[in-house]
Amino acid sequence: MRASQVLSVALAGVLFGFGLALSTMIQPQVVLSFLRFQDAGLLLVMGGAMGLTLLAYQLLPRWRRQPLFEHSFGHHVATLDRDTVLGAAIFGIGWGLCGVCPGPAIAGLGAGNADLLWALAGTAAGAWLHGVRRPA
Repeated sequence: MRASQVLSVALAGVLFGFGLALSTMIQPQVVLSFLRFQDAGLLLVMGGAMGLTLLAYQLLPRWRRQPLFEHSFGHHVATLDRDTVLGAAIFGIGWGLCGVCPGPAIAGLGAGNADLLWALAGTAAGAWLHGVRRPA
């Protein structure tokens, strides 16, 4: 990777982590209260993120002929199969049990919440198991 690519990835990561911290998504208690329908505040956060992402995916390819660091915009064909549904269910169960997913867990570590290492260990174990079961 070129230095400009590394810098843009680092800036995007810092911005993403800051947004997660600002929205309190790095606090498992807040996420769990949202999942128990006790606090709908994160619904606004997720709705705003989905709206912004939808706009970006629709408008950026029209405004720019090519991305900043690639030759063309990629297209990923998604498939809905048994493994996808099973993986989503396992991810959802884990999210519901611990109140955190990988992005907020990493951002939470940056905020000093070392307990999130348990969630990241589970994520790493699941990724390893997937790699063993279905190598690329």
